[in-house]
Amino acid sequence: MAIIGSAQAANVLISILRIKVVALLLGPTGIGILSIYSSLQGTVSTAAGLGMGSSGVRQIASVKGEEQALSRVRRVLFAAHLVQGAVAMVIVWLLREQLSEWLLGDSEHATEVGLIGAAILLTLLGTAQTALLQGMRRIGDLGRVTVLSALAGTIVGLACVWLYGTQGLLGFVLVQPLATIAVALRYTKRLPKPSSERPGAAEIWEIWKPMVKLGSAFMLGGLATAATLLLVRSLIAQDLGLEAAGQFAAAWGITMTYVGFLLGAMAADFYPRLTEVIHDREAANRLMNDQAQLGLAIGGPVLLLLIGLAPWLIALLYSSEFAPAASLLQWQTVGNVFKLASWALGFSFAAAARGGIFLLLQLNFNGLFLLMLWLGLAPFGLIAAGPAFMLAYIMHFAVLNVLMHLLHGFRWQRLSLLLLALHATLALGLLVLAQTAPLSAAVASPILALATGVIGLRIVLIKVGPEGRLALLLTRVYAALGWPLVRNV
Repeated sequence: MAIIGSAQAANVLISILRIKVVALLLGPTGIGILSIYSSLQGTVSTAAGLGMGSSGVRQIASVKGEEQALSRVRRVLFAAHLVQGAVAMVIVWLLREQLSEWLLGDSEHATEVGLIGAAILLTLLGTAQTALLQGMRRIGDLGRVTVLSALAGTIVGLACVWLYGTQGLLGFVLVQPLATIAVALRYTKRLPKPSSERPGAAEIWEIWKPMVKLGSAFMLGGLATAATLLLVRSLIAQDLGLEAAGQFAAAWGITMTYVGFLLGAMAADFYPRLTEVIHDREAANRLMNDQAQLGLAIGGPVLLLLIGLAPWLIALLYSSEFAPAASLLQWQTVGNVFKLASWALGFSFAAAARGGIFLLLQLNFNGLFLLMLWLGLAPFGLIAAGPAFMLAYIMHFAVLNVLMHLLHGFRWQRLSLLLLALHATLALGLLVLAQTAPLSAAVASPILALATGVIGLRIVLIKVGPEGRLALLLTRVYAALGWPLVRNV
């Protein structure tokens, strides 16, 4: 987990640099076009992949010690991604004019939109390679692929943008998955080669069918989010223009990148643990409360910083041209307080194999967000995306709580409610202050983040225990301050 976490952190830093340079070179309009290209690539790749990247990892891991079975799974996994990617590429090319008019408001970019199909094919071929490494538990190699491909793709992609401007964005999109394939092949070639015996049509079907059946749950959940984001960006681009789409992409990128990094790191350990105890209501409820408390304790102070310092953060990570994105980021960050609280609960339905409810919950948030944005965009403009995100997460949190109580008998612990109330109140207060007195909010947010961080750090130490030299030192500091760590708070 440390290797992948480090690789993800490096990938985030490379992504920050990549977007910063594009923002400086092309401004909000360039970021808007890039975000639409990327959303189209992500949505169609998710649909065409049929979730086989995730299910393929499980299938490879399950036959790891069986040479013939492993060889057949490898061949089917690669062939399926090749065929599915090729079909998706052809469909995108044939619909290029309609897609360009729908997403960008005209057919001027039809050729570029059509060529995104090639990026989709390359993305699926790269997924087949990384799924093989993950299934074979070559975690070190997978981490190196993540970092090296991101670095190589960034250098070549930025060169395309530097030389060709907006037209170079297509190369920017194409080179990322191409770099993944090139780097991954270096490591997959070191694996034992599959046998020369090729599976027949009936055998391919028997291997492909269960992978698709298992992967469809992953695919539908991911597709709901990817398609909603594509629709949102299309609505903004058509109603307000590509520059507004770029402003939205800037705020959304910060919102999703940093909160997603925290939740992704936590999920690696939490999900399997929850799966083990999901049928023990008391243990599952305790674990979900613990995870919500850790999420709010670690992420809450960072969210308070984001609200107060949003204008400066936007200028730092993008440029001064993206100033309107700051208000969007502030509204969305308040919504993320409820996302941190609800995240642990949502996993319970996946852990309990209630795939239908899990999918409906994802559709619930995305549907609420899309509906409120559609209603608010015309009268309020781009700023409507901020309150729409916040209100959608508050409503999603309420629905999730009702379902959790009815189906799992879930109850919040007192500490969980106190942390949620604390961070939600402070976040809303800072949001109001940021809209009326930005400088005061910028001064207040670090102070509040520090205060809640001290509280949060104590909770984290209580939950994980004073293991390690630094944790032991911090435990002694709290004791010296007259606030010793007490278990089971």
